[in-house]
Amino acid sequence: MARDPNDKSYARAAALRALQDHLVRSGIEGQVEEVAGLPYFRVRRQVPRPAPLVSIIVPTRDMVSVLRTCIGSVLEQTTYRHYEILIVDNDSCEKETFAYLDEISADPRIRIVKYPGPFNYSAMNNFAMREVRGSLVCLLNNDTEVIEPGWLDEMVSQAVRPEIGCVGAKLIYADETIQHAGVVIHPSGTAVHAHSRSPREAHGYFGRLYVCQNYSAVTAACLVMRTDLFHEVGGFDEEHLAVAFNDVDLCLKVREAGYLNLYTPFAVLYHHESLSRGYDVTPEKRERALKEVSALHRRWRGKLQ
Repeated sequence: MARDPNDKSYARAAALRALQDHLVRSGIEGQVEEVAGLPYFRVRRQVPRPAPLVSIIVPTRDMVSVLRTCIGSVLEQTTYRHYEILIVDNDSCEKETFAYLDEISADPRIRIVKYPGPFNYSAMNNFAMREVRGSLVCLLNNDTEVIEPGWLDEMVSQAVRPEIGCVGAKLIYADETIQHAGVVIHPSGTAVHAHSRSPREAHGYFGRLYVCQNYSAVTAACLVMRTDLFHEVGGFDEEHLAVAFNDVDLCLKVREAGYLNLYTPFAVLYHHESLSRGYDVTPEKRERALKEVSALHRRWRGKLQ
């Protein structure tokens, strides 16, 4: 019995050993670690050897300063080395953008693919998916910024698990509050981000902001999944969900196919949300957004309650 009720180090050490032994018995390569300040543990799973190629897809149109921050952070911060970057250029027209794309295309890891026409996030990603070489794909918004070097190692180690479908990251606003930590379905049928606007270091309800867990969906602002699974479920709906809720629809299709969608707090990026495409504030954009909400509800009626 502990003399000090707050001194539970012996119990935590025993729990850690038990979990590590369980990994060994189960044939799972990984290391059990304590989560600082919480009575939880993290399993740092081993990335497969050889490491699978990850195709990182980044749709963009001009706003070169935003794109430069995103691509620069991936190249400079990411410890996972086996990746390629496909930048999907949607009718950029500024000379600064052309100069930057020419500059980075000299990097053998980077390819520029052209997608002309009106902005359609779903169609752009579906188009790029026909060009990827990796067995894993990372969908990445151009207004994200890598701040945790091990982000891709963590997401890859989870995405290769046979029971896992989509893997989402912890995304942070520039003001150091939570932008995304999983997507939940509100009783009204609306998809909302869990813990949105909580402080970055907040633990969340029962510490959930620091625990890997299943969610109905995760955002495609930073999402890793197997390439074959993306094609298996039919990819994004570019006809009815061109801009919004396409990621929720994708994740629900993945879940319906029998896989789990996972949020990991151990992959952390900034998300300067909607810097590139803007918000739905014009009458045309509001009308499009309402149509996409209706399309999502029609498709998943009875499963969004």
